[in-house]
Amino acid sequence: MKYITLFIIIFVLWLLMTYNLETPNLIVGAVVALITSLVFGKGFLQDSKKFFQPQRYFWIIVYLFIFIWECIKANFDVAYRVLSPSMPIKPGIVKVKTTLKTDIGKTFLANSITMTPGTITVDIIDDEFYVHWIYVSSKDPKEYTNKILGRFEKYLKRIFE
Repeated sequence: MKYITLFIIIFVLWLLMTYNLETPNLIVGAVVALITSLVFGKGFLQDSKKFFQPQRYFWIIVYLFIFIWECIKANFDVAYRVLSPSMPIKPGIVKVKTTLKTDIGKTFLANSITMTPGTITVDIIDDEFYVHWIYVSSKDPKEYTNKILGRFEKYLKRIFE
């Protein structure tokens, strides 16, 4: 089942990238998708049934809006810190613990943290993320975990778990 799922994903991406429905393009796209899914299918999805659950796509769209909003807020925060004459920064590396269990969920969370201005995921060890943060506002792990992972984690759980 996961080979078929991967074939469909690759073939649809091929069609979206080429934007061409002529017969030669469809044949080449199918061959490329077939070869790619045969070569890389083993390491693809562990549970490909999750791929066909429509509610996950709804949460992906919601997550995109949340992520964009968080990035906008973080951009203004970093711009304020850069433009402020007193440079109000207090950088540091904090350890936050996630409740996500899947590797892909953790990867998306780490990338979301890194792509948000002011934070960079430095390392992941099991369920703990080491994050460089431009302004460590608290020494309480619960508080800064909520600030860093807060809105991302609950939506990624709905998407990937």
